[in-house]
Amino acid sequence: MSELGLKCLVKVKNYQTYKGEIGKTAPNILDRNFEAKKPNEKWITDITEFKLFGEKLYLSPMLDLFNGEIIAYTIDSRPTYSLVSGMLEKSLERLTEEDELLIHSDQGWHYQMKQFRHTLKKHNITQSLSRKGNCYDNAVIESSFGILKSEFPITMSLKASNILSKSW
Repeated sequence: MSELGLKCLVKVKNYQTYKGEIGKTAPNILDRNFEAKKPNEKWITDITEFKLFGEKLYLSPMLDLFNGEIIAYTIDSRPTYSLVSGMLEKSLERLTEEDELLIHSDQGWHYQMKQFRHTLKKHNITQSLSRKGNCYDNAVIESSFGILKSEFPITMSLKASNILSKSW
């Protein structure tokens, strides 16, 4: 790697955001069964933070476990409830009346809110939550975030150098 001038990027450990009981929790129905036999059977979601040019950005995607497709996402400068509710509304556009959907997430306060649970109930969606403090229960989306963040600095530095070279 040193002969080629390559450097390994080390992932920095993020802070813990869990602040205790917020609302009602749901059982861990997914139970690490990350396989889906058809689209719109099992979706997973979470929120992650990016630091970009000294600013924070929050990404809230919905991933279909059938094929790993991100079916909807929202980005905002603050991790507000609207970040999650907007992503959920976009995701629900994909559903048909025949779909029987399970949505799995961690126990973040967004997913415990009455509005979120009411929206799921209104659309006959089953909610599943990871066990408290157990990232392995939501491993697929956590892994996706890890890959995205490991590629992110390279992508941003290429875009920055491309912008700089065009401005000269």
